[in-house]
Amino acid sequence: MDENFRTVRDAFGAAARWFAETVHELDRPPAPWEATALGEWSRRDLVGHTSRALLTVEQYLRPGPSDSDRRSVDYYRAVRGGRADPDEVAERGRQAGRDLGADLPESVDTVVRRVTAVVAGRTADARVETPVGEWRLEAYLPTRVVELVVHTGDLRTAGGLDGQAPETAVRQALVVLGGLVADAPSDDAPHLLTALTGRSALDAGYTVL
Repeated sequence: MDENFRTVRDAFGAAARWFAETVHELDRPPAPWEATALGEWSRRDLVGHTSRALLTVEQYLRPGPSDSDRRSVDYYRAVRGGRADPDEVAERGRQAGRDLGADLPESVDTVVRRVTAVVAGRTADARVETPVGEWRLEAYLPTRVVELVVHTGDLRTAGGLDGQAPETAVRQALVVLGGLVADAPSDDAPHLLTALTGRSALDAGYTVL
């Protein structure tokens, strides 16, 4: 197996398991799943949204290989270009949370086991058909690691939980985010350069996503 794909796959598995562990940690009395978590999302909504980082892998995989040369950063570029409706994104998260049912930890465990097993049986060049184009699995999967790491962190913050993401998952997420920094718009590049070298500060809320 390609060593890079093995690293990506291991990072995805580690991030998925951390997500499941976090949901179990949050499921303690009084387990306020309807409490606010992030913006307009409740904890349940955010669990639902985060679960889509797994479910979309399963949903978008197709038979056969792909010869796509698109990179992980190209996925984010395509999503930005598609101007996804924030209200639709929010509602998909809420619906995914409802679809997980009453027992969130058990449902998330089931999703994690099923999707990681699916990924384990596919090759780096497996074809992934997304609403914004085709990717090889080895290029799409890192974007799911980013989503899992970032939003599981959001869940832990909302629940007042300590603990860091698995290093392999963090490293993979940083590879993607580093690529996005290098791919930043020309107007942002000079400021990013000075900020990353400690010579200025980024504006509150700035994101490369």
